[in-house]
Amino acid sequence: MAHLLGHRNTALTEAGLFGRTGLIATLDPRMRIVMACLFAATVIALSSLTALTASLAVSVVLLALSRLPWRQTLRRMAMMDGFILFTLFLLPFSVPGDEIFTLWGFAASWQGLWKAIEIALTANAVILSLMVLVGSMEPVTLGHALLRLRCPEKLVHLLMFTVRYIDVLREEYLRLRAAMKVRGFRPGTNWHTYRSFGYLVGMMLVRAIERSERVLGAMKCRGFSGRIFLLQEFTLSPRDIVFAAGLSAVSSGLLILDLA
Repeated sequence: MAHLLGHRNTALTEAGLFGRTGLIATLDPRMRIVMACLFAATVIALSSLTALTASLAVSVVLLALSRLPWRQTLRRMAMMDGFILFTLFLLPFSVPGDEIFTLWGFAASWQGLWKAIEIALTANAVILSLMVLVGSMEPVTLGHALLRLRCPEKLVHLLMFTVRYIDVLREEYLRLRAAMKVRGFRPGTNWHTYRSFGYLVGMMLVRAIERSERVLGAMKCRGFSGRIFLLQEFTLSPRDIVFAAGLSAVSSGLLILDLA
């Protein structure tokens, strides 16, 4: 399985392709996954704006320790914020409470506004920490670490194949789109365009099935029996233990701050 991804310098996020000389990159991948889950669970359990703001500050500190490029990382964060922006905009008008103002007959409440800010802080803190701790790993390393953590092999297989073949399907889509342009196709708001894009999606599915059958046959010829044989061993170092203890103490502090 390692040959599927090991030949490319790739990572789960584009930001992970840069700056791998930081502190985070030198830590044990298993510990990074566990601490990412622990910190995310802690942030989700918080409710006060003070604690949530502090958790976002902790995520920013982790970003600084990782030495990932700020511009690329924050750009991906902005993409996530754009996805939930519409939901956050509607919350002040859908949560009852003390009125701030009225827009087209709909009253916005302070309670809804604070709820929207709470969701925004939670989402940004969790996503940023996951991007730093997990997103900067290579998929093969992540798969091996998940197996060492006793995750189900089938789920790990699914993850590694999905990461590998998303890019393959994208390249197939670009080839089909180029072929359509060469034949004079110009998208518009008509049935011919809708039908053409339907054919495009159908052709991608057909080619994906054919490719999966070829890949499966090639793997069986190479002796693949449904199991991943790991060649990489992970060892916990004193630095890993110190980092885990420090982040655990910070998570405990955030919970205490939230209750205060």
